[in-house]
Amino acid sequence: MPTNGSVANSKVARVIDRYELDGLGDQLEDEWLGKNGARTSLRDLADRFNRAVLEAAIERAGGSVIDRDIRSTYEILTGDGSEADRMRKRRELEQLDVDVDAVTKDFTTHQAIHTYLTKYRDATLPDRSEGLVERKRETIERLQGRVSAVSESTIDTLINADKLTDREYETVVDVRVICSACGSDYAIGAFLSQGGCDCSG
Repeated sequence: MPTNGSVANSKVARVIDRYELDGLGDQLEDEWLGKNGARTSLRDLADRFNRAVLEAAIERAGGSVIDRDIRSTYEILTGDGSEADRMRKRRELEQLDVDVDAVTKDFTTHQAIHTYLTKYRDATLPDRSEGLVERKRETIERLQGRVSAVSESTIDTLINADKLTDREYETVVDVRVICSACGSDYAIGAFLSQGGCDCSG
């Protein structure tokens, strides 16, 4: 549980409390950790948080809220669009009795979201080092396959255009690693799987 000191030091927590955004903290944490699928970046989480603040402020003022309008309003207030558009949008909100300066002051950054998640909520990203070698090896193998396919397609295209002699060709894509200490030569897959060169150099 967060301490009183951590509450005082977390702008995100204070703003969540101020706008009664119950459950938003859990949602931010779940999306950052990728509990329901792909992980969401801190920048996207900051935008999500700020839009939630803007939406809550408009609802408090009795205004109607549509998600696409919130997105558009947020983008205009934070710099997308012309100065004229920004001033026009501010006037619209002020006519609803929304304190635009106070709301934008409550907007936060991705750094603040990170601090909130890691320091206030003690959230930590899962250790992705397990299976890292295998994932990287598979990535290289997929890239080798793509290079081979593109090479074969290129050869076929040039043969059809009479730019290459018409023969049966076989492409070989072989990424190798050479140890600078002992000169050993490895195929990249074997090199990664065995944990590098086993020489004493």
